[in-house]
Parts: sequence; structure tokens; C-alpha cells
Amino acid sequence: MPLSRLITLIIGLIVILGLSLWLIDSLSRLYWQLSYSPLLGNLLLFLLVILVAALIAAFVYYVLKIQSGEQRRSNRNRPPIKVPEAKTDAASSTLSAVRQQVSQIQDEVTRQALLSKSREIEANLSRGEIQVVVFGTGSAGKTSLVNAVMGRMVGKVNAPMGTTTAGETYCLRLKGMERRILITDTPGILEAGVAGTEREQLARELATSADLLLFVVDNDLRRSEYEPLKALAEIGKRSLLVLNKTDLYAEEDTQAILAKLRQRVRGFISTNDVVAIAANPQEVELENGDIFRSEPEIVPLLRRMAAILRAEGEDLVADNILLQSIRLGEEAKKLIDAQRRRQANKIVDRFQWIGAGVVSVTPLPIVDLLATAAVNAQMVVEIGRIYGCELNMERGRELALSLAKTLASLGIVKGALQLVSTALQLNIATFVIGRAIQGVTAAYLTRIAGKSFIEYFRHDQDWGDGGMTEVVQRQFQLNRRDEFVKAFISEAIAKVVKPLTDRKEVVEEIEDN
Repeated sequence: MPLSRLITLIIGLIVILGLSLWLIDSLSRLYWQLSYSPLLGNLLLFLLVILVAALIAAFVYYVLKIQSGEQRRSNRNRPPIKVPEAKTDAASSTLSAVRQQVSQIQDEVTRQALLSKSREIEANLSRGEIQVVVFGTGSAGKTSLVNAVMGRMVGKVNAPMGTTTAGETYCLRLKGMERRILITDTPGILEAGVAGTEREQLARELATSADLLLFVVDNDLRRSEYEPLKALAEIGKRSLLVLNKTDLYAEEDTQAILAKLRQRVRGFISTNDVVAIAANPQEVELENGDIFRSEPEIVPLLRRMAAILRAEGEDLVADNILLQSIRLGEEAKKLIDAQRRRQANKIVDRFQWIGAGVVSVTPLPIVDLLATAAVNAQMVVEIGRIYGCELNMERGRELALSLAKTLASLGIVKGALQLVSTALQLNIATFVIGRAIQGVTAAYLTRIAGKSFIEYFRHDQDWGDGGMTEVVQRQFQLNRRDEFVKAFISEAIAKVVKPLTDRKEVVEEIEDN
């Protein structure tokens, strides 16, 4: 309250008290003067009480009116609803980073799809709506729940599974909340067939975008229901587990099912967030033949929803916006990673045959990756460039030599030589086998080196806890599988062995002439 108004109130109170004392004193004297007439004295006393009460009432009314005016002014000056600033800033920063990532995606369709998603998240941030999504199997009574919550029929009840083929959204106003609440009914999960799988995918996408999730079941949780519920909770989705159709159970059975549900979801859904309802009670035939249907029993759900939305509504929106931003960023990162791996793999494919050509033309006593260090150094530099790391040739040579030594120390050079020798002896003539083995083995080792460097750059120039050794061993194991070796040898014959054979034939023709 302003100081000037406070001073006015104090002065007013002093004046009222002063007038009251003056009236009391004056009227008391008059009362004694009229003591010869009890009737007049009592009337005067009554008037005195009325005057004092009127003064006090006027003062109280004035104070209350001032407070009411201040409250109205406060409401008018109250800033519009906004999400907590720290979380909003985090979401905005994440979206900004996502757009920078998206700009690196070469596929135009994918790039535009991600940009569209980012605009959607921004729109959710500005609209100020709370998204409540109803999720569960097709037979659990999701649409009946929506009907009961809305207080009117908004969808088909007792419809066969698969009727709700797309998300259907309805608007709800909750007393005491300025935000609109949007309730979305989703297709059922666990439906059969290709169409059922597609509807389930849509339902899961809607569930992951919810501010508040209502997961509806009609009995104890099955594993196929438990797993998506837990997965949604693990990504930070605020959920209520709703046991529907309690009108079909005795009271003690309902309590037993509730106890089981609370036990199963302990650790990721609180006890208070597991509620029982009967959204669409069954008809009952009375003794006189009349049909009776009781009103939906959804009060526990409405109370819990109202409590959560009033207490946590702003945070739910902020958390969900941040979550959607992070998920979009992860999606963009995966797409960029896949794009970079494709480009890096092309570089590895090119340099493995360059290395094979170098060794085939200049055969060595033993297969040694150090001989192709210059080739591999250039490969490292080009792979690094794909991942945004600008390396000079000297640094590329250091990395290539370090990995070559690791290959030799682990016995991978010897292992590759044996593997390639065995495969080639089954496919080509012996007169070019020696030189072919050296070239193809060099290509094979260059491939393992290149694949290892891709993992190194993918993880921000970090070999991981196991170091270079673990990465190299893992790549060797991946590249010694039968199906890969067959394809690799087939390509090696075309790129290395055939040129050697053709060269041999040309040399022999020259010698003969």
C-alpha cells in the first residue's frame, strides 16, 4: 500500500476515534441531564451506539474498497501467462541449435520436415495451451473417458477397436486456470495388422508430445502396456494411470487391482497418480424391467487432474517444450550423423583401393600399413573435415602411424593377411597370388583404419574408455564376418586382381614379341 494512502488511513482512524470520544463525552453529559426521564436517556444511549457503529462501518468499508481497487489494478497490471524463463530460454537455445544442425542436412525433404517441427514447438510455446493426451489399448475406454470429462458426447462409445484412426482433440476450461486445456483421444495401441501398427505409431507420437498423459487400462498392466508406459515416464512424461471400468468389479477387487497397479509403477508414477474410474457404467436391468444406467464415476480423476494442472501446469508446459526441443535436436543429430557416416564411408572405400594400388604396384617383403601412411594420412584429414575437424597433414600422419602400430601390436595385420590369403586362394590363379594378397590386405587394413577413425571423429575426437585398442578390435570383428569378406573379396578381384592379371598378360605379350 502506498505511504500517502497509509497516512490517510491513520489520520482517518484518529479523527474517527476523536469524534467517537467527543460524542461519548457530550452525550454522557446530556444523558445525566436527562436522568429524570429514563426513556429519553435510553433513547439517547441507543443513538450513541448507532453513531459509533456507523463510523466504524464506514471506516471498514473504506479500507475494503481500497484493497479491492488495488487487487483489480494488480490484476490489470499482471503480465500475461508465460512459461518459467529459465526453461523457456533453454528451449529457445535448443531450438536455435537445432536450426543450425538442420542447415547441415542435405536432404531437402528431411530438412523441411525438421524445420516444420521446430516451428510447431515455437507455436506451442506462444499459444499457452496445456496438452492432455489419453493413451492406451483400444478396449480400455479412452473415448468414454473423454466423453465423461467433457460432459457431452464427443466420440463413439462402445465402438469396435480401430475406430479412432487419428488424434481427436477437444477444448476444456478448468475453473481457476487461464490456460486452455486440450484433451486428445488417440488410436488404440496393440491392434493387429499393418493399419493397427500405423495407428499405434501415431498414438505414440501424440503421447510423447503431451504435457500430461492419461494412460488408461481396464485391469492389471500387461507387459505390452507396462513397457510403453515406463518408456514415456523415462523421457520425463508426467503421467496419470487410470483404471477404468470399475463398475465391472466388486469393491474389494477394484482395490486389489489398484494395489497391484501402484506396486508395478512404483518408482516412476506416484501412488496418488493411480486413480480408479467408471467412465461409461454398464446398463443394469431392474426387477420391473426398466434399464438403469448410473452416472460416470470420474470425480477422482477430475480432482487429481485439477490439482496437477493448477499446481504444475506452467512447469508441465515448460518441461514439455524443453523435452520436445531436446528430442528434435537428437533427431537432427542422428540424421546428420548418418549423413556424415555415408560421406565418410565413401572416403574410406576410395582410399582403401588407392592403398591397395600403391602396394600392388610396389610389392613389399611383408604387408605393412606404415608403407601407406601418406595415403592414410590424407584419408584421416578428409574424414576429419566431414566432421568439422580441420587437421593438417602432419597431424593426419601422426594419427595414421599411431593406428598402424596398434594394428600391428594387436596381431590384426597377421590376422588380415591370413584371412585375405585364404579367401584369394579359393578365387584366383596362383601366378598373381603373392602381389594380390599384399594389395588386398593393405586395402582391408586401410578399411579397418578408416572405420576406426570414423568412430573417433563421431565421438568428438575421443577413442572412448577402451581407447584406440578397443575401437580397432571392434572394427576388425565387424569386418571379418563371412558375408562381408565375400563381398569385399569379390570387389577386390575386380579392382586389384584383374588389373594385375591384365598387366601380367600385357608384359608376357611384350616379352613374346
